[in-house]
Amino acid sequence: MFEFTEEYELLLKEVREVAEKVVKPRSKEIEESDEFPMGLAHRFFEEGYLQILIPKQFGGMGRDITSFCIISEEIAKVSASMSLLVIVQSVGTLPILIAGNDSQKLGFASRIPKDRLVMAFCLTEPQAGSDVGSMQMTAERVGDQYLLNGKKNFVTNGGVADKYIVFAKTSPPRGRRGISAFIVDKGLQGMTFSSKDDKIGMRGIPSCSISFKNVSISSSDLLGEEGEGFKIAMETLNRSRPAVGAQALGIAESAMEIAALFAMRRRQFGKPIAKLEGMQFMLAEMATLIESAKAMVYKAAWYLDKGLPRATKYSAMSKFFASDVAMKITTDAVQILGGYGCLKSGNLERNMRDAKITQIYEGTNQVQRFVVAEQLIKEFLEKYGMGRNWSEFL
Repeated sequence: MFEFTEEYELLLKEVREVAEKVVKPRSKEIEESDEFPMGLAHRFFEEGYLQILIPKQFGGMGRDITSFCIISEEIAKVSASMSLLVIVQSVGTLPILIAGNDSQKLGFASRIPKDRLVMAFCLTEPQAGSDVGSMQMTAERVGDQYLLNGKKNFVTNGGVADKYIVFAKTSPPRGRRGISAFIVDKGLQGMTFSSKDDKIGMRGIPSCSISFKNVSISSSDLLGEEGEGFKIAMETLNRSRPAVGAQALGIAESAMEIAALFAMRRRQFGKPIAKLEGMQFMLAEMATLIESAKAMVYKAAWYLDKGLPRATKYSAMSKFFASDVAMKITTDAVQILGGYGCLKSGNLERNMRDAKITQIYEGTNQVQRFVVAEQLIKEFLEKYGMGRNWSEFL
């Protein structure tokens, strides 16, 4: 049976208290203003949430993916946007932790908590979303510099981040094997930021497009070796997808609680609608889906923390399953509340809008299903090979 250790329980309690006392009172204001809450970002630095995965020797919390998921889930219960802040910060930090050399880890990873640097991750382009290999942005080596040219879009934290992990092709003919990763400072000459995107959900955490025109960076800002960018990006997203699943889980849990409490108080046909069989079936399915999603998310986190085989498969499963669950539960919860669920004065319609985005970012759910299928095929080939007589299994 799954249960948290005492260490995780203590973290959960601490995060839940911060979420309820600090984040929840600001959630509606953040939603309505759509302004980046820099004050909350600084509070999150104080709590350690924005340096959760950075080792202690660099000033971080030195925690694991399970801890990352706990923080994401608990904050998402009161504000999916603020949960996204934690996730994107880690996505922008992980490439340095995964591929950075000693100098980069000392010079950049240690500065993130010290100087409270906000991070961003620049992978998606107008013509390269799920198909990363179609990336058009280039990085041309000129002496000890690289010149970046191209455009990135849907950059979360775009415009407010201090550092950007940018992926570009150093060898375009090689496709995804020609992609490299770079650490780029905000404000370099040739970087142009668009106005922020007007999103349906995750309000308060900006995203925008960034154009690069002959942006010059030092060769020392290359992460890993040339051509390792795709691998770095995939290893990063593999570690962060369970946290997106945890975020979706928090959204779903919040929606179910609202729906259940409403159903207990709303009376129709002479009794609370929670006593109606059809309503009970909906609530039972919500609870079951949430428990299933929770098990999947924390199993994926455990596999990643232990460095076990099949972690990639469980990571992809946790992301698409939990976000699909969040979308279904928030939609059903709105149905239970009827007209009240459609009012912007409540939290439920915000949950539904936020849930939709979790099905898209960090790799669409269709791509995650592809990843799972590929991993399954690989596992069966390793187990049985291609020479077996398949009729014996029929």
